[in-house]
Amino acid sequence: MRVLGIETSCDETAAAVVDGDGRILSNVVLSQLDEHRPYGGVVPEIAARAHIDHLDGLIARAVEEAGVGFAELDGVAVTAGPGLIGGVMVGLMTAKAIASAHRLPFLAVNHLEAHALAARMTDGVAFPYLLLLVSGGHCQLLVVEGVGRFRRLGTTIDDALGEAFDKTAKLLGLGYPGGPAVEAAARSGDPARFDLPRPLIGRDDCHFSFSGLKTAVRREVEKLGEPSDRDKADLCAGFQAAAGDVLADRSRRAMRRFRELTGRDGGTLVVSGGVAANAYLRQRLAALCAAEEFALVCPPPALCTDNGAMIAWAGVERLKLGLVDSLDAPARARWPLDPDAPPAAGAGVKA
Repeated sequence: MRVLGIETSCDETAAAVVDGDGRILSNVVLSQLDEHRPYGGVVPEIAARAHIDHLDGLIARAVEEAGVGFAELDGVAVTAGPGLIGGVMVGLMTAKAIASAHRLPFLAVNHLEAHALAARMTDGVAFPYLLLLVSGGHCQLLVVEGVGRFRRLGTTIDDALGEAFDKTAKLLGLGYPGGPAVEAAARSGDPARFDLPRPLIGRDDCHFSFSGLKTAVRREVEKLGEPSDRDKADLCAGFQAAAGDVLADRSRRAMRRFRELTGRDGGTLVVSGGVAANAYLRQRLAALCAAEEFALVCPPPALCTDNGAMIAWAGVERLKLGLVDSLDAPARARWPLDPDAPPAAGAGVKA
Protein backbone atom coordinates (compact mmCIF):
# COMPACT_ATOMS: atom_id res chain seq x y z
CA MET A 1 0.00 0.00 0.00
CA ARG A 2 1.40 3.39 -1.03
CA VAL A 3 -0.37 6.66 -0.31
CA LEU A 4 0.47 10.17 -1.51
CA GLY A 5 0.00 12.80 1.20
CA ILE A 6 -0.45 16.53 0.53
CA GLU A 7 -0.27 19.28 3.17
CA THR A 8 -1.11 22.98 2.60
CA SER A 9 -2.92 24.04 5.79
CA CYS A 10 -0.57 26.88 6.77
CA ASP A 11 2.85 28.03 5.57
CA GLU A 12 4.48 24.74 4.56
CA THR A 13 3.83 23.23 1.15
CA ALA A 14 4.47 19.51 1.46
CA ALA A 15 4.04 16.19 -0.32
CA ALA A 16 5.14 12.69 0.63
CA VAL A 17 4.64 9.02 -0.18
CA VAL A 18 4.32 6.52 2.69
CA ASP A 19 3.72 2.78 2.50
CA GLY A 20 1.47 0.59 4.58
CA ASP A 21 4.25 -0.34 6.99
CA GLY A 22 4.99 3.30 7.81
CA ARG A 23 8.10 3.57 5.67
CA ILE A 24 8.55 7.09 4.35
CA LEU A 25 9.42 6.69 0.66
CA SER A 26 9.67 10.45 0.12
CA ASN A 27 8.94 13.57 2.17
CA VAL A 28 9.34 16.95 0.49
CA VAL A 29 8.64 20.16 2.44
CA LEU A 30 8.96 23.73 1.17
CA SER A 31 8.90 26.33 3.93
CA GLN A 32 7.60 29.85 3.32
CA LEU A 33 9.51 31.47 6.19
CA ASP A 34 11.24 34.02 3.97
CA GLU A 35 7.93 35.17 2.47
CA HIS A 36 6.31 35.74 5.87
CA ARG A 37 9.28 36.92 7.93
CA PRO A 38 8.89 40.63 7.02
CA TYR A 39 5.38 40.55 8.51
CA GLY A 40 6.28 38.70 11.71
CA GLY A 41 3.68 36.01 11.05
CA VAL A 42 1.80 34.09 8.40
CA VAL A 43 -0.16 36.15 5.85
CA PRO A 44 -2.96 33.87 4.56
CA GLU A 45 -3.12 35.24 0.99
CA ILE A 46 0.66 35.01 0.55
CA ALA A 47 0.58 31.45 1.88
CA ALA A 48 -2.18 30.39 -0.51
CA ARG A 49 -0.44 31.91 -3.54
CA ALA A 50 2.82 30.18 -2.62
CA HIS A 51 1.01 26.83 -2.43
CA ILE A 52 -0.39 27.43 -5.93
CA ASP A 53 3.08 28.26 -7.26
CA HIS A 54 4.91 25.26 -5.80
CA LEU A 55 2.54 22.39 -5.04
CA ASP A 56 2.53 20.72 -8.48
CA GLY A 57 6.32 20.60 -8.59
CA LEU A 58 6.59 19.25 -5.05
CA ILE A 59 4.11 16.46 -5.79
CA ALA A 60 6.04 15.48 -8.93
CA ARG A 61 9.27 15.44 -6.91
CA ALA A 62 7.73 13.36 -4.10
CA VAL A 63 6.43 10.74 -6.51
CA GLU A 64 9.76 10.63 -8.38
CA GLU A 65 11.81 10.29 -5.18
CA ALA A 66 9.50 7.48 -4.03
CA GLY A 67 10.22 5.64 -7.27
CA VAL A 68 6.56 5.20 -8.15
CA GLY A 69 4.14 6.50 -10.73
CA PHE A 70 0.62 7.71 -10.04
CA ALA A 71 -0.71 4.40 -11.33
CA GLU A 72 1.23 2.59 -8.60
CA LEU A 73 -0.37 4.58 -5.78
CA ASP A 74 -3.20 3.13 -3.70
CA GLY A 75 -4.67 6.42 -2.55
CA VAL A 76 -4.35 10.20 -2.30
CA ALA A 77 -4.62 11.81 1.15
CA VAL A 78 -4.80 15.54 1.76
CA THR A 79 -5.37 17.96 4.59
CA ALA A 80 -9.03 19.03 4.33
CA GLY A 81 -8.81 21.16 7.51
CA PRO A 82 -8.47 22.72 9.93
CA GLY A 83 -6.27 25.54 8.70
CA LEU A 84 -6.12 28.70 6.62
CA ILE A 85 -8.99 28.08 4.25
CA GLY A 86 -7.26 29.42 1.12
CA GLY A 87 -4.31 27.11 1.55
CA VAL A 88 -6.51 24.13 2.47
CA MET A 89 -8.49 24.64 -0.75
CA VAL A 90 -5.34 24.60 -2.90
CA GLY A 91 -4.23 21.20 -1.59
CA LEU A 92 -7.74 19.78 -1.51
CA MET A 93 -8.55 20.62 -5.12
CA THR A 94 -5.18 19.36 -6.32
CA ALA A 95 -5.64 16.04 -4.51
CA LYS A 96 -9.16 15.65 -5.87
CA ALA A 97 -7.88 16.23 -9.41
CA ILE A 98 -5.16 13.57 -9.01
CA ALA A 99 -7.57 11.07 -7.47
CA SER A 100 -10.14 11.66 -10.20
CA ALA A 101 -7.69 11.56 -13.11
CA HIS A 102 -6.01 8.35 -11.91
CA ARG A 103 -9.14 6.75 -10.37
CA LEU A 104 -7.56 6.50 -6.94
CA PRO A 105 -9.26 6.38 -3.52
CA PHE A 106 -9.51 9.88 -2.04
CA LEU A 107 -8.89 10.50 1.67
CA ALA A 108 -9.81 13.83 3.31
CA VAL A 109 -7.60 14.04 6.41
CA ASN A 110 -8.04 16.09 9.57
CA HIS A 111 -4.68 17.83 10.01
CA LEU A 112 -4.86 17.42 13.79
CA GLU A 113 -5.54 13.70 13.48
CA ALA A 114 -2.46 13.41 11.27
CA HIS A 115 -0.39 14.90 14.11
CA ALA A 116 -2.11 12.51 16.52
CA LEU A 117 -1.38 9.39 14.46
CA ALA A 118 2.21 10.23 13.48
CA ALA A 119 3.56 8.35 16.49
CA ARG A 120 1.95 5.17 15.17
CA MET A 121 3.97 5.59 11.97
CA THR A 122 7.27 6.22 13.78
CA ASP A 123 6.87 4.10 16.94
CA GLY A 124 3.92 1.77 16.38
CA VAL A 125 2.06 3.12 19.43
CA ALA A 126 -1.04 1.05 20.22
CA PHE A 127 -4.47 2.49 21.03
CA PRO A 128 -5.48 3.91 23.43
CA TYR A 129 -2.91 6.56 24.30
CA LEU A 130 -2.82 10.06 25.75
CA LEU A 131 -2.02 12.86 23.32
CA LEU A 132 -0.62 16.30 24.10
CA LEU A 133 -1.11 18.31 20.93
CA VAL A 134 0.86 21.57 21.06
CA SER A 135 1.11 23.86 18.06
CA GLY A 136 0.65 27.44 16.96
CA GLY A 137 -3.11 27.09 16.80
CA HIS A 138 -3.95 24.35 19.31
CA CYS A 139 -3.05 23.12 22.78
CA GLN A 140 -5.09 20.08 23.78
CA LEU A 141 -4.99 16.88 25.79
CA LEU A 142 -6.94 14.00 24.29
CA VAL A 143 -7.38 10.27 24.69
CA VAL A 144 -6.78 8.68 21.27
CA GLU A 145 -9.07 5.66 21.23
CA GLY A 146 -8.76 4.80 17.54
CA VAL A 147 -8.78 6.28 14.05
CA GLY A 148 -11.39 9.03 14.14
CA ARG A 149 -12.10 8.38 17.83
CA PHE A 150 -10.92 11.05 20.27
CA ARG A 151 -11.97 12.11 23.75
CA ARG A 152 -10.89 15.61 24.64
CA LEU A 153 -9.77 16.11 28.25
CA GLY A 154 -8.51 19.67 28.03
CA THR A 155 -8.02 22.57 25.62
CA THR A 156 -6.69 26.11 25.70
CA ILE A 157 -9.24 28.67 26.82
CA ASP A 158 -7.34 31.51 25.10
CA ASP A 159 -3.96 31.33 23.36
CA ALA A 160 -2.21 28.22 22.11
CA LEU A 161 1.33 27.69 23.38
CA GLY A 162 2.92 28.07 19.95
CA GLU A 163 1.12 31.40 19.55
CA ALA A 164 2.46 32.53 22.93
CA PHE A 165 6.01 31.56 21.88
CA ASP A 166 5.68 33.57 18.66
CA LYS A 167 4.27 36.64 20.40
CA THR A 168 6.97 36.53 23.10
CA ALA A 169 9.62 36.45 20.38
CA LYS A 170 7.97 39.39 18.63
CA LEU A 171 7.85 41.41 21.87
CA LEU A 172 11.59 40.82 22.31
CA GLY A 173 12.50 41.49 18.69
CA LEU A 174 13.82 37.96 18.17
CA GLY A 175 12.36 37.50 14.71
CA TYR A 176 10.18 34.86 13.09
CA PRO A 177 9.53 31.98 13.62
CA GLY A 178 9.36 32.69 17.31
CA GLY A 179 9.48 29.23 18.87
CA PRO A 180 13.03 28.28 17.84
CA ALA A 181 14.23 31.84 18.58
CA VAL A 182 12.90 31.76 22.15
CA GLU A 183 14.33 28.29 22.74
CA ALA A 184 17.76 29.38 21.49
CA ALA A 185 17.82 32.54 23.63
CA ALA A 186 16.63 30.66 26.72
CA ARG A 187 19.68 28.37 26.72
CA SER A 188 21.86 31.14 28.18
CA GLY A 189 19.18 32.70 30.40
CA ASP A 190 18.30 32.60 34.10
CA PRO A 191 14.77 31.18 34.42
CA ALA A 192 14.40 32.42 38.01
CA ARG A 193 15.13 36.12 37.42
CA PHE A 194 11.58 37.17 36.49
CA ASP A 195 8.52 36.15 38.49
CA LEU A 196 6.20 34.93 35.74
CA PRO A 197 2.78 33.30 36.34
CA ARG A 198 1.83 29.64 35.82
CA PRO A 199 -1.80 29.95 34.66
CA LEU A 200 -4.31 27.30 35.82
CA ILE A 201 -1.74 25.21 37.72
CA GLY A 202 -3.49 23.26 40.46
CA ARG A 203 -6.96 23.34 38.91
CA ASP A 204 -8.93 20.10 38.78
CA ASP A 205 -9.54 20.24 35.03
CA CYS A 206 -7.03 19.72 32.21
CA HIS A 207 -7.44 23.05 30.40
CA PHE A 208 -4.66 25.48 29.45
CA SER A 209 -4.27 29.27 29.46
CA PHE A 210 -1.29 31.22 28.15
CA SER A 211 -2.59 34.76 27.62
CA GLY A 212 -1.68 35.81 31.17
CA LEU A 213 1.85 34.49 30.78
CA LYS A 214 2.25 36.35 27.50
CA THR A 215 0.90 39.55 29.10
CA ALA A 216 3.32 39.20 32.02
CA VAL A 217 6.24 39.04 29.58
CA ARG A 218 4.97 42.20 27.85
CA ARG A 219 4.79 44.04 31.19
CA GLU A 220 8.35 43.06 32.05
CA VAL A 221 9.50 44.32 28.66
CA GLU A 222 7.72 47.63 29.28
CA LYS A 223 9.46 47.97 32.67
CA LEU A 224 12.86 47.33 31.11
CA GLY A 225 12.39 49.85 28.33
CA GLU A 226 15.11 48.62 25.98
CA PRO A 227 15.89 45.03 27.00
CA SER A 228 19.53 43.99 26.74
CA ASP A 229 20.57 40.64 25.31
CA ARG A 230 20.85 39.38 28.90
CA ASP A 231 17.32 40.60 29.68
CA LYS A 232 15.99 38.84 26.60
CA ALA A 233 17.73 35.58 27.45
CA ASP A 234 16.42 35.65 31.03
CA LEU A 235 12.88 36.46 29.92
CA CYS A 236 12.95 33.64 27.37
CA ALA A 237 14.25 31.21 29.98
CA GLY A 238 11.58 32.32 32.44
CA PHE A 239 8.83 32.05 29.84
CA GLN A 240 9.95 28.60 28.76
CA ALA A 241 10.21 27.37 32.35
CA ALA A 242 6.71 28.64 33.10
CA ALA A 243 5.37 26.92 29.98
CA GLY A 244 7.09 23.70 31.06
CA ASP A 245 5.51 23.89 34.51
CA VAL A 246 2.06 24.39 32.98
CA LEU A 247 2.43 21.52 30.51
CA ALA A 248 3.68 19.18 33.23
CA ASP A 249 0.88 20.07 35.66
CA ARG A 250 -1.91 19.82 33.09
CA SER A 251 -0.49 16.59 31.63
CA ARG A 252 -0.19 15.02 35.08
CA ARG A 253 -3.89 15.60 35.69
CA ALA A 254 -4.70 14.18 32.25
CA MET A 255 -2.67 11.07 33.07
CA ARG A 256 -4.77 10.49 36.16
CA ARG A 257 -7.93 10.95 34.11
CA PHE A 258 -6.56 8.54 31.49
CA ARG A 259 -6.07 5.88 34.18
CA GLU A 260 -9.66 6.36 35.36
CA LEU A 261 -11.07 6.04 31.84
CA THR A 262 -8.99 3.06 30.74
CA GLY A 263 -8.49 1.18 34.02
CA ARG A 264 -4.76 1.01 33.31
CA ASP A 265 -1.94 1.73 35.76
CA GLY A 266 0.18 3.46 33.14
CA GLY A 267 0.10 4.32 29.48
CA THR A 268 1.81 6.25 26.72
CA LEU A 269 1.98 10.02 26.36
CA VAL A 270 2.42 11.10 22.74
CA VAL A 271 3.53 14.69 22.22
CA SER A 272 2.98 16.09 18.76
CA GLY A 273 2.60 19.40 16.93
CA GLY A 274 5.20 22.05 16.15
CA VAL A 275 5.96 22.97 19.78
CA ALA A 276 6.85 19.31 20.43
CA ALA A 277 10.13 20.03 18.64
CA ASN A 278 11.25 22.11 21.67
CA ALA A 279 14.00 20.10 23.41
CA TYR A 280 13.51 21.73 26.83
CA LEU A 281 9.80 20.92 26.90
CA ARG A 282 10.55 17.35 25.84
CA GLN A 283 12.92 17.02 28.80
CA ARG A 284 10.28 18.32 31.22
CA LEU A 285 7.70 15.88 29.88
CA ALA A 286 10.21 13.01 29.98
CA ALA A 287 10.74 13.66 33.70
CA LEU A 288 6.97 13.73 34.25
CA CYS A 289 6.48 10.43 32.41
CA ALA A 290 9.23 8.77 34.42
CA ALA A 291 7.52 9.84 37.66
CA GLU A 292 4.04 8.79 36.49
CA GLU A 293 5.15 5.48 34.89
CA PHE A 294 4.11 6.57 31.40
CA ALA A 295 6.09 5.95 28.24
CA LEU A 296 6.91 9.15 26.33
CA VAL A 297 6.80 9.15 22.54
CA CYS A 298 7.74 12.21 20.51
CA PRO A 299 8.03 11.88 16.73
CA PRO A 300 11.29 13.23 15.26
CA PRO A 301 11.27 17.06 15.13
CA ALA A 302 10.86 17.06 11.34
CA LEU A 303 7.64 15.07 11.75
CA CYS A 304 6.31 17.32 14.54
CA THR A 305 6.09 20.35 12.29
CA ASP A 306 3.71 20.27 9.32
CA ASN A 307 4.67 17.70 6.68
CA GLY A 308 3.19 15.44 4.02
CA ALA A 309 4.34 12.16 5.57
CA MET A 310 1.94 12.45 8.51
CA ILE A 311 -0.92 13.21 6.10
CA ALA A 312 -0.02 10.18 3.98
CA TRP A 313 0.13 7.96 7.07
CA ALA A 314 -3.25 9.17 8.29
CA GLY A 315 -4.47 8.26 4.81
CA VAL A 316 -2.95 4.78 5.18
CA GLU A 317 -4.72 4.30 8.51
CA ARG A 318 -8.05 5.37 7.03
CA LEU A 319 -7.61 3.35 3.84
CA LYS A 320 -6.93 0.18 5.82
CA LEU A 321 -10.30 0.65 7.52
CA GLY A 322 -12.09 1.42 4.28
CA LEU A 323 -12.73 5.05 5.32
CA VAL A 324 -12.60 6.50 1.81
CA ASP A 325 -14.13 9.93 1.12
CA SER A 326 -16.12 11.23 -1.82
CA LEU A 327 -14.79 13.97 -4.09
CA ASP A 328 -17.27 16.48 -2.69
CA ALA A 329 -15.55 16.48 0.73
CA PRO A 330 -15.44 20.13 1.89
CA ALA A 331 -12.55 22.32 2.97
CA ARG A 332 -12.87 23.14 6.67
CA ALA A 333 -11.34 26.09 8.50
CA ARG A 334 -12.40 24.45 11.80
CA TRP A 335 -12.57 20.71 12.44
CA PRO A 336 -12.49 19.58 16.10
CA LEU A 337 -11.17 16.11 16.86
CA ASP A 338 -13.87 15.60 19.49
CA PRO A 339 -17.00 17.41 18.27
CA ASP A 340 -18.97 16.07 21.24
CA ALA A 341 -16.68 17.57 23.90
CA PRO A 342 -18.47 19.96 26.27
CA PRO A 343 -17.79 23.67 25.66
CA ALA A 344 -14.79 25.10 27.48
CA ALA A 345 -15.53 28.61 28.71
CA GLY A 346 -13.48 31.10 26.70
CA ALA A 347 -12.09 28.53 24.28
CA GLY A 348 -14.32 29.53 21.37
CA VAL A 349 -13.20 28.12 18.03
CA LYS A 350 -10.09 26.57 19.60
CA ALA A 351 -12.22 24.05 21.51
